[in-house]
Amino acid sequence: MSDNIGVAETHEWAQGLEEIRDLIGDQFARTEPRNTAIGYTQGQLSDEERKNSWTLSERAGQATPDGMQRLLSTTDWDPEAVRDALIGYVAKHLGDPAGILAIDETGFLKKGMASAGVARQYSGTAGRVENCQIGVFVTYATKYGRTFLDRELYIPKAWIEGPERCAKAGIPAERQTMATKPEPAAAMIERVLDAGVQAQWVTGDTVYGANHQLRHRLCLVVRIMCWPCPGTTPS
Repeated sequence: MSDNIGVAETHEWAQGLEEIRDLIGDQFARTEPRNTAIGYTQGQLSDEERKNSWTLSERAGQATPDGMQRLLSTTDWDPEAVRDALIGYVAKHLGDPAGILAIDETGFLKKGMASAGVARQYSGTAGRVENCQIGVFVTYATKYGRTFLDRELYIPKAWIEGPERCAKAGIPAERQTMATKPEPAAAMIERVLDAGVQAQWVTGDTVYGANHQLRHRLCLVVRIMCWPCPGTTPS
């Protein structure tokens, strides 16, 4: 982070955080989880080297990580509603008709088999097949800045074939159907555009560019698509 940060910039950042507090605060009925959510957000935006429940709790002035852990596990709040509010924030502050939406996936390495969607599958993070979860993400870039917009967890076939396992891991019933990675990607692109995010371009790697159904769905909602495609990919 630059050392040449002025008072005006610091004040602007503080105002921006207050706006985010107002945006997501309504999603929490009680003061304690609301303040914890703001502390968590501040911690994620900080230069803290290791970001986990302990370090973020200490940074927020909490004696134990219990509040942070409850926020991410048992506290009653709607992540989708928070996502929708933040998409609106991005549309307002970073929106540009020439914006670029980018689709990509990443792997989260896991030790056990209880986490939702975990399986032995290829992880770009590791560069090989590993025990991991795979998340599909949509990001947004304009001349005003860049950010994550949306995410979906990829649910492998082995999980779809075990509805009891899905229910135990908290996977909603509507997600317990077989879907390729491009399907949630298309749904997310359509969702952010419907929410008012402006974009001229959509791009991604060959996992998405080689999928005819994805390209067909997106050609109806964006002007330009840029995909690296295998030579055998039909138009």
